[in-house]
Amino acid sequence: MPYTAGQTWAALKKAWRAYKIAKVKGDTPNMLKYAERIRTLQSELGLPKANFPEIGLN
Repeated sequence: MPYTAGQTWAALKKAWRAYKIAKVKGDTPNMLKYAERIRTLQSELGLPKANFPEIGLN
């Protein structure tokens, strides 16, 4: 069953929070995981995809 737009926005907010925490900790594998999740959710919402030059995702 597809997620609602509200659920997708909530997941995007949580993914950004987790990405920022991983960045502060210098946890590159988790930064990559959350960056990919952020980009997937942005795509689902029809938003432009964020760039993450610090981990090579442009």
